[in-house]
Formats: sequence, structure tokens, C-alpha cells
Amino acid sequence: MLQVRQLKKYFNLGKDRYLKAVDDVTFHVYQGETFGLVGESGCGKSTIGRTIMGLYHKTAGEVIFNDKDVHQLKKEEKTSFHRQMQMIFQDPYASLNPRLTVREIIAEPMEVHQLYRYKQEQNDKVFELLEEVGLNRDHANRYPHEFSGGQRQRIGIARALALDPEFIIADEPISALDVSVQAQVVNLLKNLQKEKGLTFLFIAHDLSMVKHISDRIGVMYLGNLVELTASNALYDNPLHPYTKALLSAIPIPDPDMEEKRERIILEGELPSPIDPPSGCVFRTRCPVAMDICKIEKPTWQEIEQNHFVACHLYKKQEQHTPKVTIGMKK
Repeated sequence: MLQVRQLKKYFNLGKDRYLKAVDDVTFHVYQGETFGLVGESGCGKSTIGRTIMGLYHKTAGEVIFNDKDVHQLKKEEKTSFHRQMQMIFQDPYASLNPRLTVREIIAEPMEVHQLYRYKQEQNDKVFELLEEVGLNRDHANRYPHEFSGGQRQRIGIARALALDPEFIIADEPISALDVSVQAQVVNLLKNLQKEKGLTFLFIAHDLSMVKHISDRIGVMYLGNLVELTASNALYDNPLHPYTKALLSAIPIPDPDMEEKRERIILEGELPSPIDPPSGCVFRTRCPVAMDICKIEKPTWQEIEQNHFVACHLYKKQEQHTPKVTIGMKK
């Protein structure tokens, strides 16, 4: 359904300086699946989502949705595209207009796209959406400030569903919520996907939650995609040193196991996307960096079936290079 090919998004800072938010990223999303995109804050996840939606103009590459390039659409085609693809924004406090009632917020996309001739039909659809996301019609005439964070995010989800889209980009929809509420919102999204046949691009930095909802996961670091595979395969057999470090940071809900657990500690500061390291962008923090990592950018390889990674540890596997095991640090 969605193909992202060698996508680049640079922000011009003036004086020939660029912030390389997304640098040569390629992946695809199948119809009906949830594709998770994870990584540290500032790695370019949200920028990818906004560039796919057309909120940002791409610097290079292609975004193909249903066989059409999103950034080459004509005006009338953009209207159809925006009905097919919608976005749930990260901040449930900032993404809702405080001057509009819940009914007006959810009905706004319907009015823009002129879906209903009669106000009552529109109101009925708003009430239906509110009930689908776990609210009720009595909430329709209230304002955003009267709701909790989890309820506001449900309103944002209802707005995203207003046009009956096929594809939804969920940009860290649970990061601003309490843990108990996060589970409720994730379960809501899974149920809606099952009922409506939705396809999700789920952007987050919480790997444990991403595993719960995603079919496949892509791991990003400093604007680059470093690993991509099925959700279970990523957790059972991570290949990239960065992925291993991220997984080692997930807390275990067992005090005895948590006390014995060893973590991979990444030393050094996160490099700036304005002046990224030469070669492999992760080499300055990698516990097993080699000389070649300074010189050559690793290529994207399929190491195992449907398990892709960009790392020099797995270069020239056909010559039976021994697999390197990353040492664990307290």
C-alpha cells in the first residue's frame, strides 16, 4: 500500500548548513498491517510521518501510496489522498483546537470534504465515532480542556476516522499518556484495525508497546534506518548493536530478573544531524565499532529471510565471516 524509497528530508539552516532529519530511508507497508517505526527522540521518525502525509516537502526520494507519488499529486488528487490517509498527532493537548467543541473538531474534516448534505447526518456520524472510541454522545458539546489526556487522544483518533481512511499514521499517540491509559489506547487502535481493516504506521520510542501492536518494525538512528524485520524476530534475534542496546533497556516486571539483568550502555552523546559522523552514523557510540565504520557507510542487506540490517558486522556473509557477539555492560 505504501512504498518509501530513498527518502531524504533536509532542513535548510542557511549558509550551506543542513539538518539531515531523514537520510536515504527505504521501507514499505503492506495493506492491513501495522508497521512500527522506533528510535530515540530526534532520530527522524515524526519527520518521516509528516513527509509521507505531505506536511513536509521531501528533499529527495519517493513516497508512493496506492501506486501514486504523494508529492506529485494534482490538486484534485490531493483531496482523494487526504480522505485515504489520516494522522493521529503526538500531543493530545496541542492537536485539538481549544475554541471548538468536540462535535465541531470531529465534524471539521467532513465539512471540508463535503461528505454530508444534512447536519443531522453529520451529527449522527460524530456520535457514532465517539462511541467507537469509547466516549459517548454527551461529550460532543464539551471543549477539549474538559477532558483527560487519554480522552483527548480518543477525540484525536475519532477525528482521524471521520473520513473513513484506509491508512493512518499514528505519530507517538501514547507518549504523553499514563502507562495504564497507553494500554487502553493501543487496544482501541487494534480493535479499530480489526473492525475497519485499517493499515497503520505506528511511530513510537517505547519498544515494548511497539511489539504489542506491530507486525513488522523498523529501527531508526539519526535519520537512518538500521534494522527492519518482523516484530517477533526483532525481539528474539536483534542484529544491529543499536537495536540490542534499545532492547536491553526495556524493564522486566520481575524484581529478581530485573536485578540480574544486564544492560548495554551506549557511551557518548547523540551526534548532531547537522554534522553526522562519517561512515556509519552509529560508530561514535557503538561498543564494537571497527576501522571500516569510519570510512564506509554500511549497505542495506538481507541477513536472514525478511530480516534487513545496515551494519559492517554482517558484511560479506557469503565469505563466512564469523558473527560478532556484542559484549554486555552493567
